[in-house]
Amino acid sequence: MQRFASVAATSLAVLTALALTTLPGSGRPHPAPTAYASPAASVRGHAEQGPLEALFGSENRRMRTTRRVVALTFNAAWDETGVATVLDVLRERHVPATFFPTGQFAERHPAAVRAMAAEHGIGSHSYSHPLFDDLTCPQAADEVLRADRAIRAAAGKEPLPFFRFPYSATTPRGIACVNELGYADIEFTTDTQGYLGPAGGITVQKAVDRVVRDLVPGQIVQMHVGADTGQDAALDAEALPRIIDAVQARGYRIVDLGAVLLPRQG
Repeated sequence: MQRFASVAATSLAVLTALALTTLPGSGRPHPAPTAYASPAASVRGHAEQGPLEALFGSENRRMRTTRRVVALTFNAAWDETGVATVLDVLRERHVPATFFPTGQFAERHPAAVRAMAAEHGIGSHSYSHPLFDDLTCPQAADEVLRADRAIRAAAGKEPLPFFRFPYSATTPRGIACVNELGYADIEFTTDTQGYLGPAGGITVQKAVDRVVRDLVPGQIVQMHVGADTGQDAALDAEALPRIIDAVQARGYRIVDLGAVLLPRQG
């Protein structure tokens, strides 16, 4: 893992300078995406490609395995409703998960992010949750780097080099921009849509059914903590015990996403 941290740190240091000198309002033109080619070459220029680099250039919507394993993930972009419940359930069931907070969430709720990171892996879901289709590479870099600083400060530990696009709105160009920063794009196989709640037609049973319907080796499940303005408590917190039971009852094991995607070498 130390190698992955140094790779990401090198890319982030170089690209911070690029991003900060080409932000909107700086009076300087945005460089074309090719401006990021040099740092990317240094990241991927090793004679032997490592597990992190092997994830570049892809959406990574499933873990690359034939084993009957599932990874649970939670996005965090609103308030901290449901965070304590989710962490309690995961602890009681001895089940790992990976959290993808936004940088703004980390700034507003640092204690929640530190609690997540104390027991589970933590990635990034951008700083302000914009649609990346509308961003240039320098603007995307600003979102990623600001999120990294906020999440790192709140978590008090090295985050995983995992990035999940807001709205799962991936494009080849967007993925390339994120990869240049030393991050792999980690999306999902199925979304419970628990964030919609009963007002959006989702019940606990429907959330469970969506996971079971798409159950395959290497499945990555997306859930959410927090509630948007005007919504009730996050439904995924209530559904989590039943999701765990349903997955395990079908002979699947819930695994740590980071440990599977970035296995320790040597």
